Amino acid sequence: MAVIVVANPKGGVGKSTLATNIAGCLAAAGHATMLGDIDRQQSSRQWLALRGPMLPRIQGWDTGDGEVVRPPKGVTHVVLDTPAGLHGKRLEAALKIADKVVIPLQPSLFDIQATHAFVQALLAHKRAGSLALGLVGMRVREHTVSNEQLHQYLSTLPVPVIAWLRDTQNYVQLAARGLTLWDAAPSRVERDLEQWAPLQAWLTT
Repeated sequence: MAVIVVANPKGGVGKSTLATNIAGCLAAAGHATMLGDIDRQQSSRQWLALRGPMLPRIQGWDTGDGEVVRPPKGVTHVVLDTPAGLHGKRLEAALKIADKVVIPLQPSLFDIQATHAFVQALLAHKRAGSLALGLVGMRVREHTVSNEQLHQYLSTLPVPVIAWLRDTQNYVQLAARGLTLWDAAPSRVERDLEQWAPLQAWLTT
């Protein structure tokens, strides 16, 4: 069973957007997928409640008091959405079961600072050797100074950048209906699916 943790202690970086679409990507590929949420806001769980029964199934994961629990039998892929400020016991519990950690961030100084400290903590963790770490640029706008600064910064980190995802209303509009890119008409999200291709490959290898 593959466990993919979406994490960054900085709030508002797009963790739930990324987690729900990762789950949708895996489910559309035929994997028995579960989306867990240890954020008290339960954004991913609320999103699942909007999802129609005819769509590729994404199983929910009930947790109590923010604790990570064991996924049910039959699931092949777990996507775990995490809260802002993730640290201490909850971070340890998530890393204990993780195979891959996807770290989203947006092109801002605050995101860069928070992500730098988090990446260093992950690289120093006792499980660092068995964890696959990947960065994902979120809400990227081409030909902007902030985007160029983000590219320059990420090139200095010993962690690969798996994908750059553009700033588009597709994510917002689809999320409002419990949908992902893989539930939309391909012509509407063609450019987004192209950006996801390397991330999709990374997730399943």
